Amino acid sequence: MNTLLTAKTQPLIDYNGEQTLEPLEAMNPEEYLAWCARISSPDNRLNSETAPKLLQYLMDNKHWSPNEMVNFSFQIVTSRAIAQQLLRHRSFSFQEFSQRYARVNDFEPIELRLEHDTNRQSSTDITDDPVLRDIVNTALLTCEAVYDTLLDNGVAKECARMILPLTTQTTMVMNGTFRSWIHFLDQRCDEHVQKEIQLIALEIRKQLIPHMPWTAKALNW
Repeated sequence: MNTLLTAKTQPLIDYNGEQTLEPLEAMNPEEYLAWCARISSPDNRLNSETAPKLLQYLMDNKHWSPNEMVNFSFQIVTSRAIAQQLLRHRSFSFQEFSQRYARVNDFEPIELRLEHDTNRQSSTDITDDPVLRDIVNTALLTCEAVYDTLLDNGVAKECARMILPLTTQTTMVMNGTFRSWIHFLDQRCDEHVQKEIQLIALEIRKQLIPHMPWTAKALNW
């Protein structure tokens, strides 16, 4: 698993409310959010000193729309199983690696955990049973060997990929508004979600905090 912030909104408004092409002179994303939120208060629109207090107010009162004015994109390397969970967040846009065009031979590590006693959607302790580990390794080696054999014998990648397991590695770019990221992190940082996607969410939150420190504080990140 690997997660990397690849892009963010770069405001082109400076501290005087004028357009600028110089990033060092421009507002940061949070100042821009405050500027957008104050569109109905033009006399106070450039008040960056109280921007943290305003963002705190927005979070406390669930005024989400200003957070739609800033976008962030992350590149995420994970398994196909977890990618399917990410794709369920429909307010985002995605660009994903296609197994129709490129050969795939990388598998994400599989951590074997025991099923929860009462929650069928959850898991508990890691099991290091060597027999189970050998079974998994044999299955993965078999899938990989069959996949390679099919390709080496001229079978199209779009057909050969059908034999690959859900732990096959994929890469995707996930882009969305800051509002969408807030909602995503609220859901996926929860300790009750699957561990693999929780780790992705926690890493995304870690990388967002330096870019949105006032909002992060307001959200208790």
